[in-house]
Amino acid sequence: MSERSAKSRKPKPTSPPGNAIPISSPNHHRSSVLILMARKSSLLKQALMFVVLLLALYAFFTSFLNPDPKVDPSFRAHHLSRENPSDFPGKSPPFPVRVFMYELPERFTYGIIRAHSAARGGAPVADSSALKYPGHQHMAEWYLFADLNRPESERARAGSPIARVTDPEEADLFYLPVFSSLSLIVNQGRPPGTDPVYSDEEMQDELVKWLEGQAYWKRNNGWDHVISAQDPNALYRVVDRIKNAVLLVSDFGRLKPNQASLVKDVILPYSHRINTYNGDIGIEKRKTLLFFMGNRFRKEGGKIRDSLFQILEDEVDVVMKHGAQSRESRRAASQGMHTSKFCLTPAGDTPSACRLFDAIVSLCVPVIVSDSIELPFEDVIDYRKIAIFVDTASSLKRGFLVNLLRQVPTTRILEYQKEIKEVKRFYEYGDPDGTINEIWRLISQKLPLIKLMVNRDKRIVKRDMSEPDCSCMCSNQTGVISTL
Repeated sequence: MSERSAKSRKPKPTSPPGNAIPISSPNHHRSSVLILMARKSSLLKQALMFVVLLLALYAFFTSFLNPDPKVDPSFRAHHLSRENPSDFPGKSPPFPVRVFMYELPERFTYGIIRAHSAARGGAPVADSSALKYPGHQHMAEWYLFADLNRPESERARAGSPIARVTDPEEADLFYLPVFSSLSLIVNQGRPPGTDPVYSDEEMQDELVKWLEGQAYWKRNNGWDHVISAQDPNALYRVVDRIKNAVLLVSDFGRLKPNQASLVKDVILPYSHRINTYNGDIGIEKRKTLLFFMGNRFRKEGGKIRDSLFQILEDEVDVVMKHGAQSRESRRAASQGMHTSKFCLTPAGDTPSACRLFDAIVSLCVPVIVSDSIELPFEDVIDYRKIAIFVDTASSLKRGFLVNLLRQVPTTRILEYQKEIKEVKRFYEYGDPDGTINEIWRLISQKLPLIKLMVNRDKRIVKRDMSEPDCSCMCSNQTGVISTL
């Protein structure tokens, strides 16, 4: 081998063993240290960014999901309003609304029960807790009062959307527990020939005088107050002075557009006056095609009843009976509705009437003849699935109603009954998760509007107007032309 060949064949470099310490130059060592420090700095920055992000998320969820009521008492209501109400019909909304109930002078509550009893010859009762609220068709005021007086644990178990507070500073809403509907009928039961010893008009005047002296009424001009006026004539004398409040009413038949609206107020169901039908769906025991029992002669929109009597009373498979409120009449109405496929529910003196709710709890398909009717819980109940609507003009054509109903197949009647059974609890005031919870749910949904009106009231220019402004949404004045 030549010397040139030997020099050209240099040995190949080999990797040092795993336990060997690499030998490097000072410059190489300094570069390695700098790289290592840069990597540590980058990791530290990432860790700090992650911590900052976690803190930001925590602050976001704490502020928006658990707002401090001291910052804005209506904030919880704002988030409640962003939910879809149909997501929890009959369930508690995400946040209970805080309600303060006034301790009214007894003359506006138990005093009215005493006067009602005395007008009927009842013996005096010393203990208010022993007084029994008398049954009638506008009893929501009693059930709301009783609900707010029961233990908070019971209300929570029933899924109530509200919580009662005893400190008015903590309240979202203020409830005025006056028995305004009972007050109207105190003198109706007095013995013939006796003079009335009670004045509903005086009660109304005294109530509003007391209310207008309350600091929390004056604070927001009454917008955050809730008042039951379920009977269409309840508080008629003073309604202009309380119209800013959320009014709990049966309809808008005797209220002006600037006094009440679907936006501001809540439609209540009547308290049904007949026994609930607890059987299953079916038509085998329902031999009557159409049934009605009630007062034949009414005022205003209820005048249609007499005309319907004349058209229908001689029809085969149709029962039309005149009857006033009495125990015997209620017993006969229960029997008739429980054995009929359809129940006629025309307007009373105002667009609504108790017969609709009697029909629903009887699983008797309502046939509604009332062009201006407003219905409770219509945000979650599609009434076309549980009732038949007939416009007044068509209903007065001889033969129209019975021919329409005879064409409804059995399968469709069973579908109506099934739907009615699913929503029946909405009309049961005595059900712990029934009517009262649904009323509170609707009231709770008014909070964003209440806040809007409170703020708007503070800056708006006061002026006289001949027509309602944009804050009013009037009730149905055109009627619904619909059948099946």
